[in-house]
Amino acid sequence: MSKLPNCPKCNSEYTYEDGSMLICPECSHEWTLQAEAEDSGEKVIKDANGNILQDGDTVTVIKDLKVKGSSSVLKIGTKVKNIRLVDGDHDIDCKIDGFGAMKLKSEFVKKV
Repeated sequence: MSKLPNCPKCNSEYTYEDGSMLICPECSHEWTLQAEAEDSGEKVIKDANGNILQDGDTVTVIKDLKVKGSSSVLKIGTKVKNIRLVDGDHDIDCKIDGFGAMKLKSEFVKKV
């Protein structure tokens, strides 16, 4: 059995799972593991559909994107393999076949 975290409100060790929620029976506090990760200072990067992205994931571009400094366009449906998550406005660093190294915003991709 996996060890569930203590309640962040009253520090009770008797928390239990109810679907995707964690519940404390002593103070009735409800929270999710995702909210706990965000509260701990970890930056959570999500795609356009709300899926959590991680280093090494494969994503697909969901919108035609103009490439700055070039006349070419990154077409919808372009698959990008082995992404790296970085800090900043453009939070995905990747290499795209035919384009080279690029930075993308996570709001314009979806996880495959």
